[in-house]
Amino acid sequence: MHPGLLHTQSDLLRMRDKVAAGLQPWIGSWNLLLAARRANLGATPFPLEVVKRGVAGDENFGVMLVDLARVYHLALRWKMTGDEAYAKDAVKFLNAWSSTLKQLGGNSNLYLSSGLYGNQWANAAELMRTYEGWAREDVARFQDMLLKVFYSRCHEFLTNHNGSEIRKVTHYWANWDLANLCGMYAIGVFCDRPDITAEAVNYYKHGRGNGSHDHSVYYLHPGYLGQWQESHRDQGHSTLGIALAGMLCEMAWNQGEDLYGLWNNRLLAGAEYVARTNLSDASGTPYVMPFAPYNGVQGPGTATAGSGSRRPCWELILNHYVGRKGLSAPWTQTMVGLVRPERGDGGDSVGFGSLFFVRDPSPPARPSGLSALLSDGKVQLSWWGSADATQYLVQRASAPGGPFATVARVTDPRTFTDSPGQGVWHYRISAVTPSGERTGVDTARVAVPGELWLHLPLDGSATDAGGRGLHGQLVNGASWGSGGRNGTPCLQLDGRSGHLRLPDGAVSTLGDFTLAVWVYWETSAINTRIFDFGSNDVAYLALTPRDGGTPNQMRLLASCNQFWTEQPLAAPVLPTGRWVHVAVTLAGKVGTLYVDGVPAGSHDGIWMAPNQFGQTTQTWLGRSQYGGDPFFKGRMQDLRIYSGALAPSAIAELAR
Repeated sequence: MHPGLLHTQSDLLRMRDKVAAGLQPWIGSWNLLLAARRANLGATPFPLEVVKRGVAGDENFGVMLVDLARVYHLALRWKMTGDEAYAKDAVKFLNAWSSTLKQLGGNSNLYLSSGLYGNQWANAAELMRTYEGWAREDVARFQDMLLKVFYSRCHEFLTNHNGSEIRKVTHYWANWDLANLCGMYAIGVFCDRPDITAEAVNYYKHGRGNGSHDHSVYYLHPGYLGQWQESHRDQGHSTLGIALAGMLCEMAWNQGEDLYGLWNNRLLAGAEYVARTNLSDASGTPYVMPFAPYNGVQGPGTATAGSGSRRPCWELILNHYVGRKGLSAPWTQTMVGLVRPERGDGGDSVGFGSLFFVRDPSPPARPSGLSALLSDGKVQLSWWGSADATQYLVQRASAPGGPFATVARVTDPRTFTDSPGQGVWHYRISAVTPSGERTGVDTARVAVPGELWLHLPLDGSATDAGGRGLHGQLVNGASWGSGGRNGTPCLQLDGRSGHLRLPDGAVSTLGDFTLAVWVYWETSAINTRIFDFGSNDVAYLALTPRDGGTPNQMRLLASCNQFWTEQPLAAPVLPTGRWVHVAVTLAGKVGTLYVDGVPAGSHDGIWMAPNQFGQTTQTWLGRSQYGGDPFFKGRMQDLRIYSGALAPSAIAELAR
């Protein structure tokens, strides 16, 4: 679809009509764009053969930024006014650079140039592709420049991370990945290369680096406040990440793919967190944000760093989630009130969002995305609200169809913790609005204090006896063998390739949980796994019967970024040569390991519950996320997973 990056034809017509009518905030951003004087006629291009960034005293990328802004703004002025003089001037700059630029130089910062500037060059050129005065051969030369100079570096970075792919893929902050994803996607559209756009989309959905949608927003606090990967670094880079992720999602949206909605609006969760971090309360004091400890390659983080950033990136976020979808985004909306009309962004992103992205809003939506999970034995609710809601009614029933009774009235943040007593409970959210009450889309069910979630007997059957259809699958060198407890068959794992696979996302809605299984470990090996639930070797929840530390211990591993301090929940190394009952419980942030029904280790400070890992795609028994770790060699039986943390007496009963 062309034009189909940040601006579609309908967007351009809306911008033109709103400005012609003198309406705010469109005219405000338009006047700021004109005041920047990059859209004036008569300037001379200054193309460079090599653009350098990152080496003090030997940088020249600022020269390109000026010309890049000129092309973008001239193209927009042509679209807004219809005056061909602006189109001719824009083409003059495009042709000058495509016939001159040969490479990007400098230090590792050249990978920022490839993404940040490749994205904006492609967006500017996309505006001009409908201009008949831009010769076909000149368009082809510009495409060739984008592919050879910019895309090649974007691809190189996202597949190799400047040499850190294998050992330290999370060395680079989220904005590095996101910049190159934007550059890759924009170039793919302008060059009519769906293979390139698919490469970018696949990375954003499944990539190992910090820019993928789940690693950039790596922890969800109640109320869907999504902790941003750079929040403990500074707010300039955190807001840059929001700007870049927003641009990527908008370009994909205009090509018919919804990245905004991944993992229940994961980007909105991150945007709300970053927006609130940069706001202050009525007394002028910056908000203190909830923070999950982070221990990455760049060092540990224990709190957000800084406040008060006013980067012009918020209109784009607001006008998708609120304008298009009708959701509430109170912190983003507050931030927009402070920065409207948005200015330009000085080269990192396009800015001017009050002109580009503000649209007449859709009707407010019903509350949606309701989740209900156990946390420290209580029911923790979070949901997305309605754009016009003044408060929310939390309603509870003992049956799916009701009757529902209101148990709380809540304003933002959109979360509530309930203590309903023992039983099976059903929740829904109703929005109170000026036009009346609006019942939410979802009803969520939760059992207190918990219930059997999954049960694989592993006695010749991997069928889920718990009734949820979460059946196991024997893979490669996994088989049914003799030697089970009480003379029954059991799962036999060969230590070479055999493992059992659970369905994707089998535990993705659990907070508090219990996992219990009988294990017969035949041969001791460091870093093998009893279980490992994740999607890659960066974020996972796993239990190893013997870690590689000193001294060796059985250990629960919980990582969100490959270098998270893997949790200090440990116990003595698992014995070999006999059946052992092993169990793990998590209640709030308190984890406990049991061996043969007896507590063997406990730790208060386990942040990464199963729900934090989302829809895991590699949910395994007997296999590690790390390709170099050994497979488990031995036998297993009677796997049980519960929602909720079983009491010590219940664990002891299972062991008996």
